Amino acid sequence: MENCIRERRKELGLSQEELAKRCGVTRQTVNAIENNKYDPTLALAFALAGELGLKVDQLFRP
Repeated sequence: MENCIRERRKELGLSQEELAKRCGVTRQTVNAIENNKYDPTLALAFALAGELGLKVDQLFRP
Protein backbone atom coordinates (compact mmCIF):
# COMPACT_ATOMS: atom_id res chain seq x y z
CA MET A 1 0.00 0.00 0.00
CA GLU A 2 1.48 3.34 -1.04
CA ASN A 3 1.06 6.58 0.87
CA CYS A 4 1.79 10.29 0.65
CA ILE A 5 2.79 10.74 4.29
CA ARG A 6 6.29 12.08 3.58
CA GLU A 7 5.04 14.69 1.12
CA ARG A 8 2.21 15.87 3.38
CA ARG A 9 4.43 15.87 6.48
CA LYS A 10 6.97 18.08 4.70
CA GLU A 11 4.22 20.41 3.45
CA LEU A 12 3.24 20.94 7.08
CA GLY A 13 6.84 21.37 8.23
CA LEU A 14 6.79 18.37 10.55
CA SER A 15 9.73 16.11 11.26
CA GLN A 16 9.31 12.36 11.47
CA GLU A 17 10.02 12.67 15.19
CA GLU A 18 7.28 15.26 15.73
CA LEU A 19 4.69 13.29 13.77
CA ALA A 20 5.67 10.13 15.64
CA LYS A 21 5.25 11.83 19.04
CA ARG A 22 1.84 13.19 18.06
CA CYS A 23 0.72 9.70 17.03
CA GLY A 24 2.29 7.84 19.95
CA VAL A 25 4.79 5.80 17.92
CA THR A 26 8.54 5.87 17.27
CA ARG A 27 10.28 7.81 14.53
CA GLN A 28 11.36 4.47 13.09
CA THR A 29 7.73 3.44 12.71
CA VAL A 30 6.93 6.61 10.75
CA ASN A 31 10.01 6.04 8.59
CA ALA A 32 9.01 2.44 7.86
CA ILE A 33 5.47 3.50 6.91
CA GLU A 34 6.75 6.30 4.66
CA ASN A 35 9.03 3.81 2.89
CA ASN A 36 6.19 1.28 2.44
CA LYS A 37 7.94 -1.29 4.63
CA TYR A 38 5.20 -1.40 7.27
CA ASP A 39 1.41 -1.15 7.04
CA PRO A 40 0.01 0.71 10.05
CA THR A 41 -2.86 -0.51 12.17
CA LEU A 42 -6.22 1.03 11.42
CA ALA A 43 -5.98 3.13 14.59
CA LEU A 44 -2.55 4.44 13.60
CA ALA A 45 -3.72 5.16 10.05
CA PHE A 46 -6.54 7.31 11.45
CA ALA A 47 -4.12 9.05 13.84
CA LEU A 48 -1.69 9.83 11.01
CA ALA A 49 -4.49 11.09 8.77
CA GLY A 50 -5.83 13.28 11.56
CA GLU A 51 -2.45 14.82 12.32
CA LEU A 52 -1.83 15.44 8.62
CA GLY A 53 -5.28 16.93 8.01
CA LEU A 54 -6.38 14.31 5.49
CA LYS A 55 -8.81 11.42 5.31
CA VAL A 56 -7.37 7.92 5.48
CA ASP A 57 -8.31 7.19 1.86
CA GLN A 58 -6.43 10.35 0.79
CA LEU A 59 -3.32 9.29 2.70
CA PHE A 60 -3.14 5.65 1.61
CA ARG A 61 -3.66 4.15 -1.85
CA PRO A 62 -3.71 0.50 -2.87
